[in-house]
Amino acid sequence: MAGRVAGKVALVTGGAKGLGEADARALAAEGAKVVLTDVDDNAGQAVAEDIGALFKRQDVTDEAGWQQIVAEITAEFGALHILVNNAGIVLPGSIEGQTYADYRAQVAVSADATFLGCKYAIPLMADSGGGSIINMASVASKLAYSGIVGYAAAKGAVEGITRSIAAHCLESGYKIRCNSIHPGSINTPMVQNVGRQMEEAGLVAPGGAQAPDPAEVPVLGVPSNIADVVVFLASDESAFITAQEFVVDGGMSMVPAPLVHELQ
Repeated sequence: MAGRVAGKVALVTGGAKGLGEADARALAAEGAKVVLTDVDDNAGQAVAEDIGALFKRQDVTDEAGWQQIVAEITAEFGALHILVNNAGIVLPGSIEGQTYADYRAQVAVSADATFLGCKYAIPLMADSGGGSIINMASVASKLAYSGIVGYAAAKGAVEGITRSIAAHCLESGYKIRCNSIHPGSINTPMVQNVGRQMEEAGLVAPGGAQAPDPAEVPVLGVPSNIADVVVFLASDESAFITAQEFVVDGGMSMVPAPLVHELQ
């Protein structure tokens, strides 16, 4: 039986581990020809070999690198139908504690890379008859957490970029839809590491002490929770959906972020 994205060519950035790995595995399992990219050569190659995908090393902040990746996909497959802009980093810090260098690094990997990926992938996707762009945002851009100012800013930019791209594709007559996914706290190595860093720095982490009892609301998800939505948005099942934000957080965003000091 054919998979839900059978015959489609997919590019997943940050595909060596965490959410990107889960996305790549799910798309491959549903029949897509997957190209996954990352800066972690060993982990990326291992995942690619395990799922029958193609691994390419990529620094998503490098514009020339994006042009090269798209050119190689064109040469290898002659088409691109799915783009998952998943790569991202979290460097904890409040507005007073965050260094400008760390702030810019997070914006570069999440927001700038999403801009570059879409800019260079859209012409090939349009020539391929259309497809789906899936940008990984976060509930961090919607909730008030003082300790991840750079990450929140980067993911907020991804929201705006997504809507603008969706409008551009409609206005251009491309059959390309563009949506964003906003995960809550998902059990990945990155989230575990950030939680430890924020605890050590005395910062309030998303899904931290102020979150509801996990027995009542499952605030800590697993990568497949996100990958399932990626497959849906990549498939023709979502053919009439664009410019939308899919919050996947187990109810985490229903809980108000704490206010340390009451505004006067």
